[in-house]
Amino acid sequence: MIYRESYTLSNGNTIPKIALGTWQTSNEDAERVVRHALDIGYLHIDTAIAYGNEVGVGKGMKASGKTRDSYFVTSKLPAEIKTYEEAVRHINESLERLDTSYLDLMLIHWPRPWDGDPNNNYNKENLAVWKAFEEAYEAGKLKAIGVSNFSVEDLQNLMDNAKIKPMVNQIRVHIGHVPTELIEFCKKNDILVESYSPNATGRLSAKKEISEMAEKYGVSVSQLANRFDLQLGTLPLPKSVHEEFIKQNTELDFIISDDDMQKLLAIKE
Repeated sequence: MIYRESYTLSNGNTIPKIALGTWQTSNEDAERVVRHALDIGYLHIDTAIAYGNEVGVGKGMKASGKTRDSYFVTSKLPAEIKTYEEAVRHINESLERLDTSYLDLMLIHWPRPWDGDPNNNYNKENLAVWKAFEEAYEAGKLKAIGVSNFSVEDLQNLMDNAKIKPMVNQIRVHIGHVPTELIEFCKKNDILVESYSPNATGRLSAKKEISEMAEKYGVSVSQLANRFDLQLGTLPLPKSVHEEFIKQNTELDFIISDDDMQKLLAIKE
């Protein structure tokens, strides 16, 4: 199964090739789905402080009975946190809510605050936050550090001025939206790309050509979407609160042909 396969990060740590996403999942549902996912073999859970469900995720981790070193957990620092001091505090509070002594990966959720100044690139602020990440990494609280929604310019700022370069960039990648230039930049610099919303929050099912191709392979649109992202060399983060679909999202033992990959790459939103 795909959840037993992994990529290797630039620091040598391995990261399972598919994760359970928990965006828009309540604490109650998070506890249930995380426990179920770990029970059926998932080895990678993705959450964020902004999701408001870290407590539930942590309870699901404990309820699974799995040893902490047997699975991978990611969380994210909110976009609004742009000072060193606040970053340190939120890292520690995230660990407390998840009831764990370390995170396998933590990301800066967004380079700019949601309501930030559009004329400010926040380079200075991101470097201050990154310093807190580097210190937590060196202390063993974070086993890997990265970013989310960062552009080439945002990444270059950290690469040029920080001690440790980002190991991951989690961005939106799905059929109809493939930021090729950014993906290639990340690959060239040994930054793993994670793909959130691989099914475009359900919108892909409305496209006839995608549904027909999924039918051709005998899979669901979500399975086709996850396989597409994997064949791009990225790490998909499918999200579901339904146990049937949580399992189905990992049943990806098929290969999309080169011709069909080109057809999917030609689709635009």
